[in-house]
Amino acid sequence: MKSKINVGVIFGGRSVENEISVLTAIQTMEAIDAQKYDITPIYISKEGKWYTGAPLRDSKNYKNMESLYASCQQVYLRPIYGDNNLYRVRKPLFGSDVVATLDVVIPALHGTNCEDGSFQGTIEMTGIPYAGCNVLASANGMDKITMKMILAQSGIPVIDYAWFSDKEWFDAREQVVAKVEKALAYPMIVKPADSGSSVGISAVHNREELEEAIENAVGYSKRIIVEKLVEQLKEINCSVLGNYYECEASVCEAPIRSGEILSYADKYLGGGAKGGAKGGSKCGVKESRGMHSTVREIPAQLPQEQTDFIRATAVETFKALNCDGVSRIDFMIDEADGKIYVNEINTIPGSLSFYLWEATGVSFEQLTERLIEIAFQRKRDTSFKTTSYKENIFNYTISGAKGAKGAKR
Repeated sequence: MKSKINVGVIFGGRSVENEISVLTAIQTMEAIDAQKYDITPIYISKEGKWYTGAPLRDSKNYKNMESLYASCQQVYLRPIYGDNNLYRVRKPLFGSDVVATLDVVIPALHGTNCEDGSFQGTIEMTGIPYAGCNVLASANGMDKITMKMILAQSGIPVIDYAWFSDKEWFDAREQVVAKVEKALAYPMIVKPADSGSSVGISAVHNREELEEAIENAVGYSKRIIVEKLVEQLKEINCSVLGNYYECEASVCEAPIRSGEILSYADKYLGGGAKGGAKGGSKCGVKESRGMHSTVREIPAQLPQEQTDFIRATAVETFKALNCDGVSRIDFMIDEADGKIYVNEINTIPGSLSFYLWEATGVSFEQLTERLIEIAFQRKRDTSFKTTSYKENIFNYTISGAKGAKGAKR
């Protein structure tokens, strides 16, 4: 008789953030209560193949990928609603080809093809409950342009920006530069619209740097966003946990950057600085510890009025984008005038922002428990919604009508 809920932790993916996803997943699996849950690790390779096996839970094994693949089983999910099974690609001569049955999934995926709704759509097809944002919230949260449009319409402050497509850049570079320079003054910051972990992002101070930065950014995304660069910048992050109607904000943090922008190295390699998060944590892998490697101040030393505004705005952002699970909202404070802006949302934040929740009084184990509960709650709520009608409209069509052309509206 089955006694434990089986949690599938899915990570990796066809994304430039594949390795960061591995770190998040390993941290998450270490935090899940093994007395209460079984854990099935599922790694998606950079080529898009799915694997499962115990060796996936040790970060050292990722130094030799061919050896890792050889020690694991290649698997797949069937996109059939109600089929929660994970199947072997290589079927055995005897016995079942089912490796595991998943009761719930925690996505620990970051970046394009993973965090942007693509994976969420795959899981929706199976009907397996999953933690985190749904397809729409994931897609809107991943695309910085769409996100800013929604937030601005909701009255949530965002920095001035301009955007364009890669095709516009390839076909009419001078017009694109003119458009950007008309909308914004230097310095600026250039970003791929749908990448994360500071990949492809550059600060620019003149036209030559702008053109070089755009040329770099179009290698990562088909849409590019250029924003006003806040020169007297203080960056603040806040996590939100819950669902689209009931959620709470964590304490705030102030990540420490080594340059004008918070870089990939700042986030995941400590920026070359000694130490890490003040207060530390018992959870996390050795070597690089994902987002927990960032040098940061927790809680952020801010006036109470600013702290309250940021936490309240983080909740508003979470709700405006129809989020579920745990997200991290990144803010910018312009210390020249005190204005506060939402920079972006991370719908599957690095390390699941456990360090922010530990500082708020919620352990990583409790965080994973909440995520599983939220996943099951959304599944229950969805089950009460109408998704199809029992009636068959073909029983009411005009006799002799040929397809849609013969049917009257």
